[in-house]
Amino acid sequence: MPATPGAEPPSDCALCSRLAAFRAANRAAEPDWFNGAVPSFGDPQARLLIVGLAPGLRGANRTGRPFTGDYAGDLLYDTLATYGFSSGSYDRAPDDGLRLTGCMVTNAVRCVPPENKPVGAEIAACRPFLAARIAALPELREIVTLGKIAHDSTVRALGGRLKDHPFGHGARTELAGLAIMSSYHCSRYNTNTGRLTPEMFAGIFAAVREALDRAS
Repeated sequence: MPATPGAEPPSDCALCSRLAAFRAANRAAEPDWFNGAVPSFGDPQARLLIVGLAPGLRGANRTGRPFTGDYAGDLLYDTLATYGFSSGSYDRAPDDGLRLTGCMVTNAVRCVPPENKPVGAEIAACRPFLAARIAALPELREIVTLGKIAHDSTVRALGGRLKDHPFGHGARTELAGLAIMSSYHCSRYNTNTGRLTPEMFAGIFAAVREALDRAS
């Protein structure tokens, strides 16, 4: 039987041939970029885990840190700072000195997919790493899922049924002893179209902060 995966895949993970080939093509075009399976970032004693979709081509795939180097990261890390989940300053680079406190950020799919669209088999292949990441956080209480793919994969990683824990912006559900709060993804597309406003996004983390403070 194959070994149980750890919380982080190897940088040169070869489970998904399409994603491995896309990484290789990007490495040839941009040899100075990270171009690997992007590891989670944050506090190993996190009470909050944020699950995104996948690394952005010119964001995390370039820098090697989730949500670092693109607009989605600008909004996410600014919001985390507002609600006391970080220290230091975010400056779009993995060596900017940013630290997460009581919080960790990961992705449902760890490798950049073409057109930012992983297929079902790729999401499923990466799910054991997500399950292991969740299991490895002993203080975890809250999960924020960014977008439907991240939400659905998180529910499945925890052994839940999607019909019992549907995605919806601001929807909150309980599963496996954890609270899951879903949000629209903080992508530039969603904010440009008005589907997600900074105020809506802040409301998610305000609710999570309140819940964690009540529980402490």
